[in-house]
Amino acid sequence: MSVSTAAVGQSVCSPLPVLGRDVTVPLVTGGEVAYAALDYAASAPALQRVWDDVAAYAPYYGSVHRGAGYLSQLSTDLFENARRTVAEFLDCRTGDQVVFTRSTTDSLNLLAAALPDGCEVFVFETEHHASLLPWGSARGTRLTCLDAPSSPRQAVETLERALAGRDPRGPALVCVTGASNVTGELWPVRELAAAAHAHGARIVLDAAQLAPHHPVSLRDLDVDWVAFSGHKLYAPFGSGVLAGRADWLRQAEPYLAGGGASRKVTRRADGGVDVEWHDGAARHEAGSPNVIGAYAIASACRALTEAGFEALLAHEERLIRTVRDGLADVPQVRFLSLFGDDAPRVGVLSFVVEGWNSSHFAAALSAEYGIGVRDGLFCAHPLVRTLLGGDPQAQGECGAPEAAPGEKSLNAIRVSFGAGTPDEHVERFVRAVRELVRDGARWSYRTVDGRCVPNPSARA
Repeated sequence: MSVSTAAVGQSVCSPLPVLGRDVTVPLVTGGEVAYAALDYAASAPALQRVWDDVAAYAPYYGSVHRGAGYLSQLSTDLFENARRTVAEFLDCRTGDQVVFTRSTTDSLNLLAAALPDGCEVFVFETEHHASLLPWGSARGTRLTCLDAPSSPRQAVETLERALAGRDPRGPALVCVTGASNVTGELWPVRELAAAAHAHGARIVLDAAQLAPHHPVSLRDLDVDWVAFSGHKLYAPFGSGVLAGRADWLRQAEPYLAGGGASRKVTRRADGGVDVEWHDGAARHEAGSPNVIGAYAIASACRALTEAGFEALLAHEERLIRTVRDGLADVPQVRFLSLFGDDAPRVGVLSFVVEGWNSSHFAAALSAEYGIGVRDGLFCAHPLVRTLLGGDPQAQGECGAPEAAPGEKSLNAIRVSFGAGTPDEHVERFVRAVRELVRDGARWSYRTVDGRCVPNPSARA
């Protein structure tokens, strides 16, 4: 039996319909307005297609892999078909494995736990914490954090110099993002992979921000692994993916010990137990898997593929131009960039506004205009501090409007969008930024529990 899926509609303003298009939110100045969700880089809204597919499957939900019942067998089939769909979406090679995880963070921690003893790990300071932090606690690894590059070419040259100084006889791993979660800029993944392999290292791609916007091919990019999250790929049901080479994963101890990962368990005479673990993806998927999460990711992969990335990219590039052109004559607005304003990027733009604390500005966008953006350090503290001229070694708290003494300006505003963003939301954002810069906020704000929020009944 097959589960029916909904047809995907197309429109000029929004190539792929998402949930929340009709949600209205109250304004502190009175009335309500349609909510403009411009925080896709944190979590993208669910595609209508994904929601419909999950709703169609939900009555047939059952346990997977070991159930004799019809619903169990159907769920198992859907789960394994989802694995094959993801493999096709990523253009996996023969022998690659697709492991379902909870998120990009979980995927990279799984890979960190599978590293061979003595592995050297190379990562740029520009990475999201999900791809910056797991390696330091991995068993027997040596971590080298590389300075932020000022161009794609410098990124490759920096990596080549670092790899040239290592002992080529030992294992090594390079971790790099595909698109920055702060600047949106595309990284030279193919060139970095070539540099890694030339020096006997492997490479893992953090595609959390890349996969929702661009095709990702393990074969074409020649990366060893790729990790991404469902909730950024329009499938917010708590699942992620680690896909790529099987050997290190097969040789590692299971990420979690438990049912599903074990093939055979026997009790020893001394009271202990002996375990024979699975060799495939199940080795690192212990416990009852998130079937709905995996099915949702597969649905999103199909929807993006059917819509065509060429059309999605054209839509997104138009929105980027709307923001850049609309604020080009506002000198108080400064966009953050490593590679320059003209560098290719996905729909992620971060900026600061002269004379404003970024959290205050973001709060005003939300309370007075119904626009949701992100403010803070975006779980990329070293990068944001580097871009803002602060100390990349200093500590901070994501999203906190009150920075440490001497760091009052060390937070930024991020606007991000994607396949489901209507033109009107971005146009309203541009108008709101211009008005706030010109006229100031119409309401007064205070800090409550570490957040900047409107004062009750207190106009500016």
